[in-house]
Amino acid sequence: MEPQGPQGTITVERALGLPALRKGLPEVVAAGDRLDRPVRWVHAGESPHIATLLKGGELLLTTGLGLGSRPAEQRGFVRGLAERGIAALVVELGARFATLPAAVVDTARSYGLPLVQLHREVPFVAVTEEIHTELVNEHYALLRRVDEVHRRCTEVLLGGGGAPEVLRLFAEFTGNPVFLGTPEGRLLYAAGPAGPPGAADPLQVWDGLRGASLAGALVADLPGGEGPGPGAAVRTRLTVLPVNAPLAPVHRLAAERTAGLLAVVLLQARQEEELAARGRGDFLCDLAEGRVDPAEAPAQARVLGFRPGSGPLLPMVLRPATGEVPADSWAALTCAVQEELTAVGVPVLLGVRLPEGRIPLLVGLREEAERSPVAGRVAGALRAGAERVGVRRPVVVAGAATAWAAAGAGLRHAAEAATAAQGLPDRPWHDVRRLDVDVLLWRLRSQGDLAAFVDRVLGPLLAHDGASRPALLPTLESYLAHAGRKAETARDLHLNRQTLYDRLGRISRLLGTDLEDPQVVLSVGLALRARRHMG
Repeated sequence: MEPQGPQGTITVERALGLPALRKGLPEVVAAGDRLDRPVRWVHAGESPHIATLLKGGELLLTTGLGLGSRPAEQRGFVRGLAERGIAALVVELGARFATLPAAVVDTARSYGLPLVQLHREVPFVAVTEEIHTELVNEHYALLRRVDEVHRRCTEVLLGGGGAPEVLRLFAEFTGNPVFLGTPEGRLLYAAGPAGPPGAADPLQVWDGLRGASLAGALVADLPGGEGPGPGAAVRTRLTVLPVNAPLAPVHRLAAERTAGLLAVVLLQARQEEELAARGRGDFLCDLAEGRVDPAEAPAQARVLGFRPGSGPLLPMVLRPATGEVPADSWAALTCAVQEELTAVGVPVLLGVRLPEGRIPLLVGLREEAERSPVAGRVAGALRAGAERVGVRRPVVVAGAATAWAAAGAGLRHAAEAATAAQGLPDRPWHDVRRLDVDVLLWRLRSQGDLAAFVDRVLGPLLAHDGASRPALLPTLESYLAHAGRKAETARDLHLNRQTLYDRLGRISRLLGTDLEDPQVVLSVGLALRARRHMG
């Protein structure tokens, strides 16, 4: 198998293995450990001052006529080529030298310049033609890879994806973590390739290496649209850090094409804040799903701008009704909510999770006693921001105050409770500790047994209300909500007591139960709550 160099180039070693040069019986006499140098072009010439004609990266073919006869001339000739940065010097023996002079060999070794002597005559035009053909083929293959990545990114966008999906695809292509941030260093989004367990999280990489001059790092600017061409303002930067594998020329070309796509996405939607919120949402989701070590979570949260202090954390979730927020309105919702939260006066880490259609957040508390008042203020800000963009009556759930060790479980519980609470009466915010029964019933909603249970307990009453008036179900719900206190139930329903007693009697006869029996009350109450989750 022929040795391969970086994608999009051929190396000195590969060039020596091609048929045209191989016929010359090449022998490497200096810098044999540097044959991995890329060859940019091939040039043949005999001028003593040929170095001035070169740009660097060439493989120079010569018979040695321009080397000079004195050692000083020969050292100067080789030194000039090395300083110009050519890839290698190939000298054909016979016309000028039977063997290469020591001055030539020693100078090439001291400068680390690959030096090759050919023991047989070869037509230089054949060598040039063959290597140039290889270079063109390699460049074409490189462009095809870049085009393939560009095509896949475009398909992602046309399929409804956004910048996060493009960044994740590009991270898989490079095999390294990629980042989108502002020129000032604020991270908007981080994505990494799928790696083995224990691989460094992109946020950890960013926190540890963003200030380092990492060799081989790749940076591509995204123009901000304030004027075409090189003078356009830079709004964001795409950065690839080669922590898993070195970056090749194909990655740089692909990065430039990807940066162009991302610039269009960001300019169209003005979604930098949404993108940053989606990055925070991915972190909060990973924390909830146990993909982030709780011991490392505070440091990663600091990278995202969250510094809550030493007090407990309050997990919360905002969930609009399904389909309430169009795909192109999440940016506006995110900005509106963030603006409202600035007046609350507590540290907040807010994220967006588009796949589940929710906004999770962690709130920093000074002490656990603050939980209820802070939850109320945060919930008010969330609902106010939602109403500004036309999202009506979203569900807001506050979890239990907790430490980082249990913050993930708290977020997961709050998210599930927010989904379960969508069928409940509207409240400024729901306390997750009062939703455990609803979460349990919501989990069972797809089971036929739950529907059968509702029908078995409430079926006759539901059939009555569907065919007769007055409806009795509201009376039963109010009676149970007031814990069987008839006077309060009557006031709530604006009924006199005798009318209430008559209705409760009809309900008991329809259901064939005694509403004074605690077990009956428990079953009926559960059936009423389950009915909300059955649609």
